[in-house]
Amino acid sequence: MKLTGAEIIWECLAKEGVDVVFGYPGGAILPTYDAMTKYPQIHHVLVRHEQGATHMADGYARASGKVGVAIATSGPGATNMVTGIATAMMDSSPIVCITGQVGSKAIGTDAFQETDVTGVTLPVTKHNYLVTKPGDIARAIREAFYIAKSGRPGPVLVDITKDAQQLTAEFDWEAAAPRLPGYRPSYHAPASEFARAAELINSAKRPLILAGQGILKSGTTAEVLKLAKTAGIPITTTLLGIGAIPASSEYNLGMMGMHGEAWVNVAIQEADLLIALGMRFDDRVTGNLKTYAVNAKKIHVDIDPTEINKNVPVDCALIGDLREVLALIQPQIKKATHEEWWALINAERGDAAVRDIQSLPDSGNLYAAHVINDLWRLTQKRDTIVVTDVGQHQMWEAQYFRHEKPRSLITSGGLGTMGFALPAAIGAKFACPEKDVWVVVGDGGFQMTSCELATAEQEGIKVNVAIINNSFLGMVRQWQEFFYDKRYAATPMTGPDFVKLAEAYRLKGLRCNKRSDVKTTVEQTLAAKGTVVIDFVVEKEDTVFPMVPAGAALDKMIRRPKQDVMLESGSDKDWEMPVPPAIAPAAEAPAKVAVVTKAKVTKPVAKKAAAPVAKAKKTSRR
Repeated sequence: MKLTGAEIIWECLAKEGVDVVFGYPGGAILPTYDAMTKYPQIHHVLVRHEQGATHMADGYARASGKVGVAIATSGPGATNMVTGIATAMMDSSPIVCITGQVGSKAIGTDAFQETDVTGVTLPVTKHNYLVTKPGDIARAIREAFYIAKSGRPGPVLVDITKDAQQLTAEFDWEAAAPRLPGYRPSYHAPASEFARAAELINSAKRPLILAGQGILKSGTTAEVLKLAKTAGIPITTTLLGIGAIPASSEYNLGMMGMHGEAWVNVAIQEADLLIALGMRFDDRVTGNLKTYAVNAKKIHVDIDPTEINKNVPVDCALIGDLREVLALIQPQIKKATHEEWWALINAERGDAAVRDIQSLPDSGNLYAAHVINDLWRLTQKRDTIVVTDVGQHQMWEAQYFRHEKPRSLITSGGLGTMGFALPAAIGAKFACPEKDVWVVVGDGGFQMTSCELATAEQEGIKVNVAIINNSFLGMVRQWQEFFYDKRYAATPMTGPDFVKLAEAYRLKGLRCNKRSDVKTTVEQTLAAKGTVVIDFVVEKEDTVFPMVPAGAALDKMIRRPKQDVMLESGSDKDWEMPVPPAIAPAAEAPAKVAVVTKAKVTKPVAKKAAAPVAKAKKTSRR
């Protein structure tokens, strides 16, 4: 059948199963918006900024596992999408962005709102297209969807000139099937590599699984747990891998990396085998590469061959889909328990009261950790997705909210995009309308995209916004505290009255500055019909611990000072924590380690030299 290029766009989206798109109209994309009225089965969400459209498409994709779609006009409309596209690229999110372009004859003339958006986005897309003829639109869109969701997922941009949208062409869906002879997203490791991997796993004494986002993308939680149970291997997750392994699993040690659990980072450094599943050895995970797990053999499983040996040289590379790889390797794995290895890890972990207790005691001040820990406790029985922005609150969420299900945490990891949370949460809500969606965001990042509250109000959807308001750019302030002698240059910040801001958007606004009020505030939020904004006014100069300084070895962490633990534990007993050499006084006494229990801090004990493995005491695998 003969259709305009604009109609072909919508026909393709409908046939790809798209039910919602996020966009903002303009002159060069106007023919497509006019044709949209013929396709009521596809719901269009009018955003307030094109960056919001890409983040919404990204949140939709991460929550649903499907391809998210964003639409914008040429010039500034397209360039406003770049940050969201780069965010999706870094975090392997499958989105397709469709942009209008000036007429084909005007390209290169500096016409009104003309920008070479394919040139601009070339480094931050998996692929992109400039389409100047209506007959080429269908194939470009079909290929865009195929590329976005196959192999390692990522964003694809299709830029379509205005005249291509207006002119007509024959629409043949079958004839437009992707033909990509140079694109081979499926890779298979040789059988010898599988045998090598099995040999390494079966002979290891201190193995550790590094669980990345690839487990979520491939849906292999059960398979990874089967491997861990068979071989008795503990698991640690990356930030984006949180939720891939239930937090309650006895095999899950917690998050690794710059703000990961101290015992996890120590375990990585002491392991003799690292099994990296769907993760890319990001610098926030490894610390100083020269000192990273130098005594460990390394197996790397990834669908993207460019990640192999990019940052960390490995001993065995298994390139391919994680599900297929695990299916082939599992039969070769021998039963093991590694009790001595578990005992060493648990001895390093101790009771880990701050992470494991159900409720952090109230010291009279409201801390971000209080808010997030209480939010977890109050929503445990509900099906909840948390979407975070970037900064201190992001790390506290990773530490104090225990995620049991895949795709229950959505966050900007690779690019670290402030302003991501609110629009991404709106996208996640459209993907999963039956679930509660919480936005955990700092006062800085929230102000970058708070205009999308209007989108939530206009659409009549409910997202719950928890602003962790410390009147600082918190993570930057933390770096200034540690490394710039507390010179807080350009990090103290003011903001609007967030309650009144919510009310200005015809939404409900609440404020909470006491720990005792958190429960009531959350309950009011859950009971409300529409979107609610909560201004949690927390301590201004709180700090995320532990922290691996940039350039330091992974196990050389800045640990939690005693006064912070006393605030959280409710104890007034005196004790000490080790001080990293980088910030220690010249004459430092022998380091001591506090043994933390659920309700108290016991007498400090001197940290002994590593005992022989055979003498290590085995404790539970919590």
